[in-house]
Amino acid sequence: MINKYDVAIIGCGIIGASLAYELSRYKTRVVVLEKENDICCGTTKANSAIIHAGYDPQPGTLMAELNVKGCQMAKELCADLGVPYRQTGSLVLAFDDTDMQTLNTLYRRGVENSVPGLRLLSRDELRAIEPEVSESAIGALYAPTAAIVSPWEYGIALAETAVKNGVDLLLSTEVLSITDESDHWSLQTKDQVIKADFVINAAGVNSDIIHNMVAEPAFKITPSKGEYYLLDKSEGDRVRHVVFQCPTVNGKGVLVSPTVHGNLIVGPNAVATNREDLATTGEGLDFIRNSAVRSVPSISFGENIRNFAGLRANSDVDDFIIGICARHFVDLAGIKSPGLTAAPAIAVHAVGLLKDDGLKLENKEHWNGTRKRIRFSELTPEERAQLISNNPAYGRVVCRCETITEGEIIDTLRSPIPAHTVDGVKRRAGSGMGRCQGGFCAPRIVEIISREYQIPPEQVLQDGEGSFILAEHTKRREI
Repeated sequence: MINKYDVAIIGCGIIGASLAYELSRYKTRVVVLEKENDICCGTTKANSAIIHAGYDPQPGTLMAELNVKGCQMAKELCADLGVPYRQTGSLVLAFDDTDMQTLNTLYRRGVENSVPGLRLLSRDELRAIEPEVSESAIGALYAPTAAIVSPWEYGIALAETAVKNGVDLLLSTEVLSITDESDHWSLQTKDQVIKADFVINAAGVNSDIIHNMVAEPAFKITPSKGEYYLLDKSEGDRVRHVVFQCPTVNGKGVLVSPTVHGNLIVGPNAVATNREDLATTGEGLDFIRNSAVRSVPSISFGENIRNFAGLRANSDVDDFIIGICARHFVDLAGIKSPGLTAAPAIAVHAVGLLKDDGLKLENKEHWNGTRKRIRFSELTPEERAQLISNNPAYGRVVCRCETITEGEIIDTLRSPIPAHTVDGVKRRAGSGMGRCQGGFCAPRIVEIISREYQIPPEQVLQDGEGSFILAEHTKRREI
Protein backbone atom coordinates (compact mmCIF):
# COMPACT_ATOMS: atom_id res chain seq x y z
CA MET A 1 0.00 0.00 0.00
CA ILE A 2 1.25 3.47 -0.87
CA ASN A 3 1.10 6.47 1.47
CA LYS A 4 0.86 9.17 -1.23
CA TYR A 5 -2.54 9.54 -2.83
CA ASP A 6 -4.45 11.77 -5.17
CA VAL A 7 -7.42 11.90 -2.78
CA ALA A 8 -7.82 11.11 0.91
CA ILE A 9 -11.35 10.76 2.33
CA ILE A 10 -11.73 11.24 6.08
CA GLY A 11 -14.62 9.14 7.33
CA CYS A 12 -16.36 6.05 5.97
CA GLY A 13 -20.01 6.43 6.80
CA ILE A 14 -22.54 6.57 3.97
CA ILE A 15 -21.04 9.84 2.67
CA GLY A 16 -17.44 8.68 2.62
CA ALA A 17 -18.46 5.31 1.19
CA SER A 18 -20.50 6.96 -1.58
CA LEU A 19 -17.61 9.23 -2.49
CA ALA A 20 -15.15 6.30 -2.52
CA TYR A 21 -17.53 4.40 -4.81
CA GLU A 22 -17.84 7.36 -7.19
CA LEU A 23 -14.08 8.02 -7.29
CA SER A 24 -13.33 4.33 -7.86
CA ARG A 25 -14.58 4.82 -11.44
CA TYR A 26 -11.40 6.75 -12.25
CA LYS A 27 -7.68 6.09 -12.48
CA THR A 28 -7.22 7.99 -9.27
CA ARG A 29 -5.29 6.87 -6.17
CA VAL A 30 -7.80 7.08 -3.32
CA VAL A 31 -7.58 6.23 0.38
CA VAL A 32 -10.32 6.29 3.01
CA LEU A 33 -9.35 6.89 6.64
CA GLU A 34 -11.84 5.63 9.25
CA LYS A 35 -11.20 6.05 12.96
CA GLU A 36 -13.38 3.07 13.99
CA ASN A 37 -12.45 -0.57 13.53
CA ASP A 38 -15.21 -1.01 10.92
CA ILE A 39 -17.09 1.17 8.47
CA CYS A 40 -20.58 2.66 8.76
CA CYS A 41 -20.52 2.49 12.56
CA GLY A 42 -21.88 5.98 13.28
CA THR A 43 -25.03 7.67 12.01
CA THR A 44 -25.18 5.24 9.07
CA LYS A 45 -25.99 2.27 11.29
CA ALA A 46 -28.51 4.07 13.53
CA ASN A 47 -31.15 6.07 11.69
CA SER A 48 -34.67 5.77 10.32
CA ALA A 49 -33.56 3.92 7.15
CA ILE A 50 -35.72 6.12 4.91
CA ILE A 51 -35.09 7.24 1.33
CA HIS A 52 -36.94 10.57 1.48
CA ALA A 53 -38.89 11.83 -1.53
CA GLY A 54 -37.68 15.44 -1.19
CA TYR A 55 -40.65 17.64 -0.29
CA ASP A 56 -39.23 18.76 3.07
CA PRO A 57 -36.06 20.79 2.20
CA GLN A 58 -36.37 24.44 1.28
CA PRO A 59 -36.31 24.96 -2.51
CA GLY A 60 -33.03 26.28 -3.84
CA THR A 61 -30.89 24.59 -1.20
CA LEU A 62 -28.30 21.90 -1.83
CA MET A 63 -30.35 19.74 0.51
CA ALA A 64 -33.37 19.96 -1.79
CA GLU A 65 -31.45 19.39 -5.02
CA LEU A 66 -29.37 16.47 -3.76
CA ASN A 67 -32.26 14.84 -1.87
CA VAL A 68 -34.35 14.46 -5.03
CA LYS A 69 -31.37 13.33 -7.13
CA GLY A 70 -30.26 10.84 -4.47
CA CYS A 71 -33.76 9.41 -4.19
CA GLN A 72 -33.76 8.84 -7.95
CA MET A 73 -30.33 7.14 -7.81
CA ALA A 74 -30.97 4.87 -4.83
CA LYS A 75 -33.23 2.29 -6.47
CA GLU A 76 -30.80 1.43 -9.27
CA LEU A 77 -27.78 1.56 -6.98
CA CYS A 78 -29.33 -0.82 -4.48
CA ALA A 79 -30.26 -3.22 -7.29
CA ASP A 80 -26.70 -3.11 -8.64
CA LEU A 81 -25.18 -3.65 -5.20
CA GLY A 82 -27.57 -6.29 -3.84
CA VAL A 83 -28.89 -4.02 -1.08
CA PRO A 84 -32.42 -4.48 0.35
CA TYR A 85 -34.66 -1.66 -0.90
CA ARG A 86 -38.43 -1.23 -1.06
CA GLN A 87 -40.35 1.67 -2.54
CA THR A 88 -43.17 1.96 -0.04
CA GLY A 89 -44.10 5.61 -0.48
CA SER A 90 -44.60 7.89 2.50
CA LEU A 91 -47.48 9.68 4.20
CA VAL A 92 -47.45 12.88 6.27
CA LEU A 93 -50.54 12.95 8.44
CA ALA A 94 -52.68 15.96 9.28
CA PHE A 95 -54.81 16.04 12.43
CA ASP A 96 -56.25 19.57 12.23
CA ASP A 97 -56.55 22.59 9.95
CA THR A 98 -53.10 23.87 10.94
CA ASP A 99 -51.58 20.56 9.87
CA MET A 100 -53.49 20.75 6.58
CA GLN A 101 -51.90 24.14 5.95
CA THR A 102 -48.51 22.53 6.60
CA LEU A 103 -49.32 19.76 4.11
CA ASN A 104 -50.19 22.34 1.48
CA THR A 105 -46.86 24.07 2.12
CA LEU A 106 -44.99 20.76 1.84
CA TYR A 107 -46.88 19.92 -1.35
CA ARG A 108 -45.96 23.24 -3.00
CA ARG A 109 -42.38 22.87 -1.82
CA GLY A 110 -42.19 19.35 -3.21
CA VAL A 111 -43.55 20.44 -6.58
CA GLU A 112 -40.92 23.20 -6.70
CA ASN A 113 -38.26 20.63 -5.81
CA SER A 114 -39.48 18.41 -8.72
CA VAL A 115 -40.68 15.56 -6.51
CA PRO A 116 -42.81 13.33 -8.76
CA GLY A 117 -46.28 12.03 -7.99
CA LEU A 118 -47.15 14.05 -4.87
CA ARG A 119 -50.82 13.97 -3.88
CA LEU A 120 -52.93 15.39 -1.08
CA LEU A 121 -55.25 12.68 0.25
CA SER A 122 -58.62 13.02 1.94
CA ARG A 123 -59.48 11.12 5.12
CA ASP A 124 -61.18 8.35 3.13
CA GLU A 125 -58.34 8.06 0.62
CA LEU A 126 -55.83 7.85 3.48
CA ARG A 127 -57.68 5.10 5.32
CA ALA A 128 -58.17 3.15 2.09
CA ILE A 129 -54.42 2.73 1.66
CA GLU A 130 -53.39 2.75 5.35
CA PRO A 131 -56.25 1.41 7.50
CA GLU A 132 -54.24 1.30 10.75
CA VAL A 133 -53.66 5.06 10.96
CA SER A 134 -55.60 6.99 13.57
CA GLU A 135 -59.20 7.91 12.83
CA SER A 136 -58.24 11.38 14.04
CA ALA A 137 -56.14 11.92 10.91
CA ILE A 138 -58.11 14.11 8.48
CA GLY A 139 -55.77 13.91 5.49
CA ALA A 140 -52.22 13.22 4.33
CA LEU A 141 -49.52 14.14 1.86
CA TYR A 142 -48.61 11.08 -0.22
CA ALA A 143 -45.14 10.79 -1.79
CA PRO A 144 -44.91 7.60 -3.86
CA THR A 145 -41.13 7.81 -4.51
CA ALA A 146 -40.16 7.47 -0.83
CA ALA A 147 -38.59 4.15 0.06
CA ILE A 148 -36.99 2.10 2.82
CA VAL A 149 -33.50 0.61 2.71
CA SER A 150 -30.92 -1.16 4.86
CA PRO A 151 -28.62 1.82 5.52
CA TRP A 152 -25.56 0.03 6.85
CA GLU A 153 -25.71 -2.54 4.04
CA TYR A 154 -25.99 0.35 1.57
CA GLY A 155 -22.83 1.96 2.94
CA ILE A 156 -20.93 -1.32 3.23
CA ALA A 157 -21.86 -2.30 -0.33
CA LEU A 158 -20.65 1.03 -1.71
CA ALA A 159 -17.37 0.80 0.22
CA GLU A 160 -16.75 -2.86 -0.64
CA THR A 161 -17.26 -2.11 -4.33
CA ALA A 162 -14.87 0.83 -4.08
CA VAL A 163 -12.21 -1.37 -2.46
CA LYS A 164 -12.77 -4.04 -5.10
CA ASN A 165 -12.04 -1.34 -7.69
CA GLY A 166 -8.76 -0.27 -6.12
CA VAL A 167 -9.58 2.16 -3.29
CA ASP A 168 -7.47 1.69 -0.13
CA LEU A 169 -9.22 1.61 3.26
CA LEU A 170 -7.47 2.19 6.58
CA LEU A 171 -9.49 1.25 9.67
CA SER A 172 -8.71 2.30 13.25
CA THR A 173 -6.99 5.30 11.68
CA GLU A 174 -8.03 8.54 13.32
CA VAL A 175 -6.74 11.76 11.79
CA LEU A 176 -5.01 13.69 14.58
CA SER A 177 -3.71 16.68 12.64
CA ILE A 178 -3.50 17.98 9.08
CA THR A 179 -0.65 20.04 7.60
CA ASP A 180 -0.56 21.94 4.31
CA GLU A 181 2.80 21.13 2.71
CA SER A 182 2.16 23.54 -0.20
CA ASP A 183 2.07 20.84 -2.86
CA HIS A 184 0.16 18.24 -0.82
CA TRP A 185 -1.57 17.63 2.53
CA SER A 186 -0.03 15.53 5.31
CA LEU A 187 -2.53 13.70 7.52
CA GLN A 188 -1.03 12.60 10.82
CA THR A 189 -2.46 9.45 12.38
CA LYS A 190 -1.28 7.47 15.39
CA ASP A 191 0.95 5.20 13.32
CA GLN A 192 1.77 7.00 10.09
CA VAL A 193 1.53 10.07 7.90
CA ILE A 194 -0.72 9.91 4.84
CA LYS A 195 0.00 12.32 2.01
CA ALA A 196 -2.66 13.41 -0.47
CA ASP A 197 -3.10 16.12 -3.08
CA PHE A 198 -6.81 16.52 -2.26
CA VAL A 199 -8.66 15.86 1.01
CA ILE A 200 -12.38 15.31 1.59
CA ASN A 201 -13.85 15.90 5.03
CA ALA A 202 -16.68 13.37 5.49
CA ALA A 203 -16.25 12.99 9.24
CA GLY A 204 -19.92 13.23 10.24
CA VAL A 205 -20.46 14.57 13.76
CA ASN A 206 -16.73 15.37 13.89
CA SER A 207 -16.64 17.27 10.60
CA ASP A 208 -16.25 20.64 12.33
CA ILE A 209 -13.20 19.34 14.20
CA ILE A 210 -11.59 18.24 10.92
CA HIS A 211 -12.50 21.54 9.22
CA ASN A 212 -10.89 23.52 12.03
CA MET A 213 -7.58 21.72 11.45
CA VAL A 214 -7.19 23.49 8.09
CA ALA A 215 -9.36 26.62 8.14
CA GLU A 216 -10.94 29.19 10.42
CA PRO A 217 -14.10 27.92 12.15
CA ALA A 218 -17.07 28.37 9.82
CA PHE A 219 -19.70 26.13 11.36
CA LYS A 220 -20.39 24.15 14.51
CA ILE A 221 -21.79 20.64 14.80
CA THR A 222 -24.17 20.08 17.72
CA PRO A 223 -25.11 16.40 17.58
CA SER A 224 -28.78 15.57 17.98
CA LYS A 225 -29.64 12.18 19.43
CA GLY A 226 -32.59 10.19 18.16
CA GLU A 227 -33.89 7.13 20.03
CA TYR A 228 -35.88 4.29 18.48
CA TYR A 229 -37.98 1.21 19.08
CA LEU A 230 -37.41 -1.79 16.82
CA LEU A 231 -40.40 -4.14 16.94
CA ASP A 232 -40.61 -7.81 16.02
CA LYS A 233 -41.72 -9.04 12.60
CA SER A 234 -45.14 -9.73 14.08
CA GLU A 235 -45.60 -5.93 13.89
CA GLY A 236 -43.93 -5.58 10.47
CA ASP A 237 -47.18 -5.26 8.54
CA ARG A 238 -48.77 -2.77 10.92
CA VAL A 239 -48.32 -0.08 8.26
CA ARG A 240 -47.48 -0.34 4.58
CA HIS A 241 -45.96 3.12 4.13
CA VAL A 242 -43.56 5.33 6.03
CA VAL A 243 -45.94 7.31 8.25
CA PHE A 244 -44.82 10.76 9.41
CA GLN A 245 -46.42 13.49 11.45
CA CYS A 246 -45.99 17.11 10.37
CA PRO A 247 -42.37 18.25 10.71
CA THR A 248 -41.24 20.74 13.36
CA VAL A 249 -38.12 22.85 13.88
CA ASN A 250 -36.52 19.75 15.47
CA GLY A 251 -36.89 17.58 12.38
CA LYS A 252 -39.32 15.26 10.62
CA GLY A 253 -40.79 14.05 13.90
CA VAL A 254 -41.67 10.57 15.15
CA LEU A 255 -42.34 8.12 12.33
CA VAL A 256 -43.78 4.63 12.09
CA SER A 257 -42.37 2.53 9.27
CA PRO A 258 -41.85 -1.00 8.07
CA THR A 259 -38.24 -2.05 7.55
CA VAL A 260 -36.76 -3.98 4.65
CA HIS A 261 -36.07 -6.84 7.07
CA GLY A 262 -39.76 -7.16 7.97
CA ASN A 263 -39.79 -5.35 11.33
CA LEU A 264 -41.45 -2.12 12.42
CA ILE A 265 -39.34 0.88 13.42
CA VAL A 266 -40.73 3.70 15.57
CA GLY A 267 -38.92 6.97 16.38
CA PRO A 268 -36.97 9.16 16.73
CA ASN A 269 -37.03 11.99 19.20
CA ALA A 270 -34.46 14.81 18.92
CA VAL A 271 -32.23 15.76 21.86
CA ALA A 272 -29.11 17.95 21.63
CA THR A 273 -26.21 16.01 23.12
CA ASN A 274 -22.48 15.30 22.89
CA ARG A 275 -20.57 13.37 20.24
CA GLU A 276 -20.48 10.11 22.22
CA ASP A 277 -23.96 9.86 23.77
CA LEU A 278 -25.83 6.85 22.39
CA ALA A 279 -27.78 6.01 25.53
CA THR A 280 -31.51 5.39 25.39
CA THR A 281 -33.62 6.90 28.16
CA GLY A 282 -36.98 6.17 29.70
CA GLU A 283 -38.02 9.74 29.10
CA GLY A 284 -37.06 9.65 25.45
CA LEU A 285 -38.73 6.31 24.77
CA ASP A 286 -41.91 7.40 26.57
CA PHE A 287 -42.04 10.49 24.35
CA ILE A 288 -41.67 8.37 21.21
CA ARG A 289 -44.30 5.89 22.29
CA ASN A 290 -46.83 8.58 23.20
CA SER A 291 -46.19 10.41 19.93
CA ALA A 292 -46.36 7.31 17.75
CA VAL A 293 -49.74 6.09 19.00
CA ARG A 294 -51.21 9.38 17.84
CA SER A 295 -50.43 8.21 14.30
CA VAL A 296 -50.99 4.46 14.69
CA PRO A 297 -52.88 3.63 17.92
CA SER A 298 -52.72 -0.15 17.42
CA ILE A 299 -48.93 -0.52 17.68
CA SER A 300 -48.09 -3.33 20.10
CA PHE A 301 -45.02 -2.06 21.92
CA GLY A 302 -44.90 -5.33 23.84
CA GLU A 303 -43.34 -6.77 20.68
CA ASN A 304 -40.29 -4.51 21.04
CA ILE A 305 -37.03 -6.44 20.54
CA ARG A 306 -34.50 -3.61 20.75
CA ASN A 307 -34.03 0.06 21.55
CA PHE A 308 -31.15 2.06 20.12
CA ALA A 309 -30.04 5.61 19.48
CA GLY A 310 -28.15 7.41 16.72
CA LEU A 311 -26.64 10.85 16.25
CA ARG A 312 -27.39 13.43 13.57
CA ALA A 313 -24.73 15.93 12.50
CA ASN A 314 -26.85 19.02 13.12
CA SER A 315 -25.03 22.25 12.30
CA ASP A 316 -25.70 25.95 12.72
CA VAL A 317 -26.02 26.24 8.92
CA ASP A 318 -29.50 25.50 7.56
CA ASP A 319 -28.26 23.39 4.65
CA PHE A 320 -25.68 20.78 3.78
CA ILE A 321 -22.18 22.30 4.04
CA ILE A 322 -20.50 21.31 0.79
CA GLY A 323 -17.64 23.28 -0.68
CA ILE A 324 -13.92 24.02 -0.85
CA CYS A 325 -12.72 25.52 2.43
CA ALA A 326 -8.97 25.50 1.75
CA ARG A 327 -6.59 24.64 -1.08
CA HIS A 328 -7.74 21.28 -2.52
CA PHE A 329 -9.76 20.61 0.64
CA VAL A 330 -13.51 19.90 0.45
CA ASP A 331 -16.02 19.87 3.30
CA LEU A 332 -18.97 17.47 3.18
CA ALA A 333 -20.34 18.50 6.56
CA GLY A 334 -23.57 18.99 8.44
CA ILE A 335 -25.05 16.09 6.48
CA LYS A 336 -28.12 15.44 8.60
CA SER A 337 -31.39 14.04 7.25
CA PRO A 338 -31.88 13.54 4.30
CA GLY A 339 -28.17 12.66 4.16
CA LEU A 340 -28.74 8.92 3.64
CA THR A 341 -30.97 9.69 0.67
CA ALA A 342 -28.72 12.37 -0.80
CA ALA A 343 -25.44 10.45 -0.33
CA PRO A 344 -24.87 9.22 -3.91
CA ALA A 345 -25.82 12.62 -5.31
CA ILE A 346 -23.53 14.34 -2.81
CA ALA A 347 -20.71 12.10 -4.08
CA VAL A 348 -21.32 13.06 -7.71
CA HIS A 349 -21.48 16.75 -6.74
CA ALA A 350 -18.24 16.48 -4.73
CA VAL A 351 -16.39 14.79 -7.58
CA GLY A 352 -17.46 17.69 -9.76
CA LEU A 353 -15.94 20.10 -7.23
CA LEU A 354 -12.69 18.12 -7.24
CA LYS A 355 -12.55 18.17 -11.02
CA ASP A 356 -13.17 21.92 -11.13
CA ASP A 357 -10.40 22.33 -8.55
CA GLY A 358 -7.87 20.54 -10.74
CA LEU A 359 -8.18 16.80 -10.02
CA LYS A 360 -7.47 14.85 -13.21
CA LEU A 361 -10.14 12.25 -13.85
CA GLU A 362 -9.73 9.44 -16.37
CA ASN A 363 -12.25 6.61 -16.56
CA LYS A 364 -11.08 3.09 -15.75
CA GLU A 365 -11.51 0.63 -18.59
CA HIS A 366 -12.71 -2.29 -16.47
CA TRP A 367 -14.58 -0.66 -13.58
CA ASN A 368 -17.26 -2.90 -12.07
CA GLY A 369 -19.90 -1.06 -10.07
CA THR A 370 -21.96 -4.11 -9.12
CA ARG A 371 -21.89 -6.50 -6.20
CA LYS A 372 -23.69 -9.75 -5.46
CA ARG A 373 -24.13 -11.57 -2.18
CA ILE A 374 -25.85 -14.78 -1.25
CA ARG A 375 -29.02 -14.51 0.86
CA PHE A 376 -29.92 -18.11 1.64
CA SER A 377 -33.36 -17.28 3.03
CA GLU A 378 -34.40 -15.71 -0.28
CA LEU A 379 -33.41 -18.67 -2.49
CA THR A 380 -35.76 -21.23 -3.98
CA PRO A 381 -35.54 -24.82 -2.67
CA GLU A 382 -33.74 -25.80 -5.87
CA GLU A 383 -31.23 -22.98 -5.52
CA ARG A 384 -30.61 -23.88 -1.88
CA ALA A 385 -30.00 -27.53 -2.74
CA GLN A 386 -27.51 -26.60 -5.46
CA LEU A 387 -25.71 -24.17 -3.16
CA ILE A 388 -25.41 -26.73 -0.37
CA SER A 389 -24.13 -29.38 -2.76
CA ASN A 390 -21.35 -26.99 -3.79
CA ASN A 391 -20.58 -25.86 -0.25
CA PRO A 392 -22.10 -27.69 2.75
CA ALA A 393 -21.49 -24.63 4.99
CA TYR A 394 -24.61 -23.08 3.44
CA GLY A 395 -26.61 -26.01 4.81
CA ARG A 396 -25.80 -25.17 8.43
CA VAL A 397 -28.18 -22.53 9.80
CA VAL A 398 -26.52 -20.49 12.55
CA CYS A 399 -29.05 -17.69 13.09
CA ARG A 400 -32.44 -19.35 13.32
CA CYS A 401 -34.45 -16.13 13.61
CA GLU A 402 -33.19 -14.81 10.26
CA THR A 403 -32.14 -18.12 8.62
CA ILE A 404 -28.52 -17.05 8.22
CA THR A 405 -26.12 -19.86 7.40
CA GLU A 406 -22.50 -20.56 8.26
CA GLY A 407 -21.64 -20.08 4.60
CA GLU A 408 -23.01 -16.53 4.64
CA ILE A 409 -21.09 -15.74 7.84
CA ILE A 410 -17.86 -17.02 6.31
CA ASP A 411 -18.57 -14.86 3.27
CA THR A 412 -18.52 -11.77 5.49
CA LEU A 413 -15.13 -12.79 6.87
CA ARG A 414 -13.72 -13.08 3.34
CA SER A 415 -15.36 -10.03 1.76
CA PRO A 416 -13.43 -7.03 0.37
CA ILE A 417 -13.88 -5.36 3.77
CA PRO A 418 -13.96 -8.38 6.09
CA ALA A 419 -15.98 -8.42 9.28
CA HIS A 420 -13.83 -8.93 12.38
CA THR A 421 -16.46 -8.66 15.11
CA VAL A 422 -19.82 -10.20 15.97
CA ASP A 423 -21.63 -6.97 15.12
CA GLY A 424 -19.56 -6.63 11.95
CA VAL A 425 -20.96 -10.00 10.86
CA LYS A 426 -24.42 -8.83 11.91
CA ARG A 427 -24.26 -5.73 9.72
CA ARG A 428 -23.18 -7.74 6.69
CA ALA A 429 -25.05 -11.05 7.01
CA GLY A 430 -28.04 -10.09 9.19
CA SER A 431 -27.33 -12.61 11.97
CA GLY A 432 -28.57 -11.48 15.36
CA MET A 433 -31.17 -9.16 13.82
CA GLY A 434 -34.15 -11.27 14.84
CA ARG A 435 -36.36 -11.70 17.87
CA CYS A 436 -33.66 -13.18 20.13
CA GLN A 437 -31.14 -10.46 19.13
CA GLY A 438 -28.26 -12.91 18.93
CA GLY A 439 -29.04 -14.80 22.11
CA PHE A 440 -28.72 -18.16 20.35
CA CYS A 441 -26.37 -17.47 17.44
CA ALA A 442 -23.74 -15.18 18.98
CA PRO A 443 -21.73 -18.00 20.65
CA ARG A 444 -21.59 -19.91 17.39
CA ILE A 445 -20.49 -16.78 15.50
CA VAL A 446 -17.71 -16.26 18.04
CA GLU A 447 -16.57 -19.83 17.31
CA ILE A 448 -16.59 -19.23 13.55
CA ILE A 449 -14.64 -15.96 13.82
CA SER A 450 -12.14 -17.65 16.17
CA ARG A 451 -11.71 -20.57 13.79
CA GLU A 452 -11.47 -18.58 10.57
CA TYR A 453 -9.02 -15.99 11.93
CA GLN A 454 -7.17 -18.51 14.11
CA ILE A 455 -7.47 -16.39 17.23
CA PRO A 456 -8.58 -17.38 20.74
CA PRO A 457 -12.31 -16.81 21.40
CA GLU A 458 -11.29 -14.39 24.17
CA GLN A 459 -9.94 -12.04 21.47
CA VAL A 460 -13.22 -11.84 19.53
CA LEU A 461 -14.93 -8.47 19.89
CA GLN A 462 -18.62 -7.65 20.05
CA ASP A 463 -18.07 -4.44 18.03
CA GLY A 464 -15.72 -1.55 18.82
CA GLU A 465 -12.21 -1.70 20.22
CA GLY A 466 -12.13 -3.25 23.69
CA SER A 467 -15.63 -4.79 23.51
CA PHE A 468 -14.47 -8.28 24.46
CA ILE A 469 -17.23 -10.82 24.96
CA LEU A 470 -15.34 -13.51 26.87
CA ALA A 471 -12.84 -13.28 29.69
CA GLU A 472 -10.09 -15.84 30.11
CA HIS A 473 -10.54 -17.74 33.34
CA THR A 474 -7.56 -17.50 35.65
CA LYS A 475 -7.40 -19.65 38.75
CA ARG A 476 -7.07 -17.50 41.86
CA ARG A 477 -4.01 -18.30 43.89
CA GLU A 478 -4.51 -19.32 47.49
CA ILE A 479 -2.80 -16.92 49.91
